[in-house]
Amino acid sequence: MNIEKLIKSLFGFCNKDLKFEKPPSLFLRRDDENAKNNLGRTAHYDPNNKKVVVYITGRHCKDVLRSMAHELIHHHQNERGDFDDCEPMGSGYAQEDEHLRNMEKEAYLKGNMLFRDWEDSCKKQMQMEANNKMKLKE
Repeated sequence: MNIEKLIKSLFGFCNKDLKFEKPPSLFLRRDDENAKNNLGRTAHYDPNNKKVVVYITGRHCKDVLRSMAHELIHHHQNERGDFDDCEPMGSGYAQEDEHLRNMEKEAYLKGNMLFRDWEDSCKKQMQMEANNKMKLKE
């Protein structure tokens, strides 16, 4: 399955749980310079423009999808109003601001769990399809 189909599937799975009022814009960014940096960006969310950007150069598909799920949690937080009255987020924001740190904790936990649940549901579906093919051959 290609990455576009996986992205659509994961997005639909997350949306079913998070119930977005309005979906964010999603951008997959190729960036060779960022990929060369071992501590480069993996993804980010722009709350003002409701935009998710995921860097894809040199990354495993599952890692890209996990980053997407994390950023979708930030969009959900934005829709709840959690970004209201936040200071600009620069370096160290998740270490210096307790509110933003808690938002990051939620994004890591909920995003990873949604990704894991989605992945397990995909594997279960694939197994069911494989079993059905075996039965048809018999």
